[in-house]
Amino acid sequence: MPLLQINGLRKTFGGIKALDGVEFHIDEGEIVSVIGPNGAGKTSFFNVISGMFPPDGGEILFEGRDIGGWEPNQITTAGIARTFQNVRLFPNMSVLENIMVAQHCRTSQGMIPAIFRTKAFRQEEAEIEERAKEILGFFGTRLVGYRFDQPAFVLSYANRRRLEIARAMATQPRLLLLDEPVAGMNPRETVELTGLISRLRDELGFTVVVIEHDMKVVRDVSDRVVVLDHGVKIAEGAYEDVSQNEDVIEAYLGRPAEGKS
Repeated sequence: MPLLQINGLRKTFGGIKALDGVEFHIDEGEIVSVIGPNGAGKTSFFNVISGMFPPDGGEILFEGRDIGGWEPNQITTAGIARTFQNVRLFPNMSVLENIMVAQHCRTSQGMIPAIFRTKAFRQEEAEIEERAKEILGFFGTRLVGYRFDQPAFVLSYANRRRLEIARAMATQPRLLLLDEPVAGMNPRETVELTGLISRLRDELGFTVVVIEHDMKVVRDVSDRVVVLDHGVKIAEGAYEDVSQNEDVIEAYLGRPAEGKS
């Protein structure tokens, strides 16, 4: 059974079909990229899966349960975490606090122990802090040491991107949704983050869906590629096959004008 199975997913905004019967699946341990031209429905696809908007039709089956219409916090608790095309962090919290707060969907101590700072609460907080440092350590020297106490807003753009991925990791998901993770990166940073996406699967066991415009990244990380155009899936398969598909080329480059080659 696929980890995530999507059947006939539909979403309309003001009469515009953002998603029109999309079929999709990902097996545990896969990295699948979702590509398509601007306006293809890619971010709407993530928004519906992650509970930002309810679907208008179809099924979203995660581990066999239909999560369509669940609230975002319920979906996070179920085991799906995401990043955003535009980085969304707690800018005035420290790097470490951004990761610690993400883990609270997995904590067992409630409000009363927090108010009275019981021994059990303090122990759990210490464990959360240690886990946060381990997660940040996955990114090498970028987010550790003196960075722990820096507010997120002082980080470079690339490090804010890394921190957002770290925060998603901290929710202990089985499925990571990465929305244009290398957007705005320079070539060196892009290469580094491309390797990081592969490590998320190979070293930590995450299943990953990536929305990405950089075709070199898509080529290097993907087990399969799914192509959307105007809310419809027009192709699926290995990168080599999809990149030569005539429908995909037409979607990106446009249909030739009548009478011209």
